Amino acid sequence: MYMNFLDFEHPIAEVEAQLAELRRLKNAGEPVDREIERLTALSQEKTQEIFADLDAWKVTQLSRHPQRPYTLDYVAQLFTDVEYLAGDRASGDDPALVGGLARFEGRPILFLGHQKGRDTKEKVFRNFGMPRPEGYRKALRLMRLAERFHLPVITFIDTPGAYPGIDAEKHNQSEAIARNLEVMAELRVPIVSCVIGEGGSGGALAIGVGDRLLMLQYSIYSVISPEGCASILWKSASKASEAAATLGLTADKIYALGIADEVIAEPLGGGHRDVPALMQAVRDALLRHLTILLEKTEEDLVADRMARIMHYGTYEQ
Repeated sequence: MYMNFLDFEHPIAEVEAQLAELRRLKNAGEPVDREIERLTALSQEKTQEIFADLDAWKVTQLSRHPQRPYTLDYVAQLFTDVEYLAGDRASGDDPALVGGLARFEGRPILFLGHQKGRDTKEKVFRNFGMPRPEGYRKALRLMRLAERFHLPVITFIDTPGAYPGIDAEKHNQSEAIARNLEVMAELRVPIVSCVIGEGGSGGALAIGVGDRLLMLQYSIYSVISPEGCASILWKSASKASEAAATLGLTADKIYALGIADEVIAEPLGGGHRDVPALMQAVRDALLRHLTILLEKTEEDLVADRMARIMHYGTYEQ
């Protein structure tokens, strides 16, 4: 598979390009095994060196990597008996937010998640993973359905934020998000959320209130994008790297604040480098947390969730 390398991965890309050429020569019968072995070790070494100390902006770039698995990839790999559900029963459907019924490790569940697009046509169709109000109202309808049939809810968060267009405002975007926060806080079934890429603002939070918040190692979660923050504070999106550092949006920072419950380690170089290994890690984490939550009574579940929400944040007097 062709690998898309980010700017800071340039040293790795150079070695991988040489490896690709040597593999082509090997297929033609050239004796290049020893050189392939040497360059493979060198690529591994450079990858470990670069990924040993990533700053917040580099992690942000990784969270947006075009080859990173999206929600539909997780659904296909982790769930069986998938049945997608559409529409908010009011104004329409929103392809930027997908959901439906499935089985996870044999247990019926309901899933929700933001969905970005791979190519230009799909990106436009999915609105770049930015849901409109009908998307969040669809999510609300499905969560009510899960509660009615006592189904655990698993959500995958990966959005730059809710769509900020005029039509979204006309359809009351803020109310749709706020209503989801209210309902999720009191939903009488387990909710496990996993940030798989970008967790942007209220657009992410609208399906992120729950009993457990998991984050992939190279995912981010923030009240605003680094570019948006830079535009407000410095009047220039070029300061995005500084904004990323200031926002504290990386998984380790969110975990240290007590907001995330677990940081799921990714394969070296990012989850897109070894998708099967990434899927297994996510599967194990979801199963572990869901098993614990399913042992609670409905009353304890809601009480613990409310206590968790009320204890968010650290401050000094």
